Amino acid sequence: MRLIPERFRHNNLFITMFLISVIIIITVSVTITWTTIRMSEEFFFEKFSITNAKVMDQVKDSFETYNYSVVIASNNLLQSGTIKRILTEEGTNVQRLNAYYTLGQQMNRIESSVDTYETGIIVTGTNGIIYATDRTYWPITDDELKTGDITKNTLKEPKRLMYQYDERPNKEDGNYIVTSKALMERTSGNVYGTMYFAIKENEFREFYSSYTSPGNHVFLVNKSGVIMSSDQSELIGKKSEELLGYAQEIEAESKDYIIENFWGKEQIILMEYLPSFDMYMFNIIDKETAFGTLIDKKQILFISMGIVFVALIIVFLASRRMTNSLSKLVKQIESTSKHEFDKYVTVSGTYETRQIGHAFNSMLDELHEYVDQLVVSQKNQRNAELAALQQQINPHFLYNTLTSIKFMVQQGGKEETEATINALISLLQNTIGNVSETITVKQELDNLKNYVLINQKRYGNRIKVNYFVTPDCMDLQIPKLILQPFMENSFFHGFIRKPAGYINVLVWQEGNTLICEVIDNGDGMEVSEDNTLPNTKRKQQHFSGIGVRNVHERIQLIYGEEYGVTISSNLGEGTKVRITLPIQK
Repeated sequence: MRLIPERFRHNNLFITMFLISVIIIITVSVTITWTTIRMSEEFFFEKFSITNAKVMDQVKDSFETYNYSVVIASNNLLQSGTIKRILTEEGTNVQRLNAYYTLGQQMNRIESSVDTYETGIIVTGTNGIIYATDRTYWPITDDELKTGDITKNTLKEPKRLMYQYDERPNKEDGNYIVTSKALMERTSGNVYGTMYFAIKENEFREFYSSYTSPGNHVFLVNKSGVIMSSDQSELIGKKSEELLGYAQEIEAESKDYIIENFWGKEQIILMEYLPSFDMYMFNIIDKETAFGTLIDKKQILFISMGIVFVALIIVFLASRRMTNSLSKLVKQIESTSKHEFDKYVTVSGTYETRQIGHAFNSMLDELHEYVDQLVVSQKNQRNAELAALQQQINPHFLYNTLTSIKFMVQQGGKEETEATINALISLLQNTIGNVSETITVKQELDNLKNYVLINQKRYGNRIKVNYFVTPDCMDLQIPKLILQPFMENSFFHGFIRKPAGYINVLVWQEGNTLICEVIDNGDGMEVSEDNTLPNTKRKQQHFSGIGVRNVHERIQLIYGEEYGVTISSNLGEGTKVRITLPIQK
């Protein structure tokens, strides 16, 4: 079972090249196929939209012809003084009968304007007279006519010829498209009646029914979204917000057509606004029905798959031939580390592979020499760094400390002199005399206390030092002299502006890490981005010395880059030095 992963690993270059080639070939093929189909569809859509626009223009002309007939009839009604007189004058029953007879003659003449269409005309007057050319054609009662929405809407806009939808309670009576307008005097603007032209919706549908077919539908929708006429009779009278949205999109973007999901299918939607009717005429065509047979997508897909298959075979053979010799070389190079760098690779194969083999064998020779030099160099470097750190406190510190002891002797402070001398002896013993690279936490604290005692004897007790160490840390091993440089910096550079303060030394364990902190409440400083050195020039003169930087670099050299020194500080608030070390017992 292990042979399969090994084989794949040794042929990783071949597999990668082959997979990249496969992805590129498939991507290009899919893109070309999709683009071809898409461009073909768009071409057919453009041609189809042009053809269908002509059809819609013919339907629009049919509507406009009907509207023109209604306009002629309505103008004749408005211009007839006889009709105005009959609809406004009051009279006896006999006079009313005469009026109805005269009105009938007038209406017969006016009705000739719409004889081409099966249309019923009704006029009403303010004197209560209601006359219909065919009372049975539009079966609406007088009360419905007077109080219905059709009359209310008409009187709201008396100058407008308005097309409205009327759905009869009795389904056998059918649905009607009603054209209405107020009878109004032009000069005074007084309304003296209303005229109505009613046509059955199925008669109105004849204007476009010859252009519809399965998958090709027409809808007439008013500004409220109500479908007033359609070859889909079950939708007539219903409100469609979707169609209104499509109308707004087509108008806003000035598109000839849009393709949207309608009725659960992709539909080609064309729209024409009919200003005379104040309605939208939609031509909605099922995309699959219209174009499904024009483009053989299966055939295109099979051809594309065949081309991809042939291309993959060619790429497979070419990639295999190119990477075979290199795979053999990889196997030899991989096994080199198992033989401690003493096994050279066989130089064979193509020119490029042979050059790599020669270069690798030369690298092995150089690597042997470099490793030997590096071991010696690192050992010398660590010894030199430790020696430098041990010698750092010697010259000025010894001079100043001996001067302080001399002053104590002159003052007669025997006990203080003895304590200071003992602290100096112990400090020199542990720093210079002890050549060990690591000591215990207890020994490091003893050195630190001796160093603090000497400085307090020299400079007074204005700076208090406190130690907080958990007992389980006392016997742990740490590099020698990693706390003293930070204590020195706090003493001599942390309290230049402030007259007094404190320094806290804390040592504890967190998991597998030993934490040492030196915290003061002194002047503070600005630290660098890596949080190991300060930014100010004055501070750099002290902190950039071998002490502080050597501590950080020495810890990382011994234990790794995850350990070391970080410094955080705020001006006027103090400084915190945090040292992280692995736990060494």
